[in-house]
Amino acid sequence: MTAELPQDRLEQLKSTFAAIDTDGDGYISESELRTHFPDLPAEALGALSQSADADQDGRYSLEEFIRTVS
Repeated sequence: MTAELPQDRLEQLKSTFAAIDTDGDGYISESELRTHFPDLPAEALGALSQSADADQDGRYSLEEFIRTVS
């Protein structure tokens, strides 16, 4: 997955992920998404959860984030 991305794009995605992951636990929670994107409709969060949260644990790992946005 990450081997296909240019290094500069991978670093940009890691930086964006870290900015959203405000508690630094290595995952983006729905709460962190709502904080970072306050105008995001609940329907969008639900759709994101269904499509991006591969393991359905209610949070997004770096790998899930990169897979979703790249």
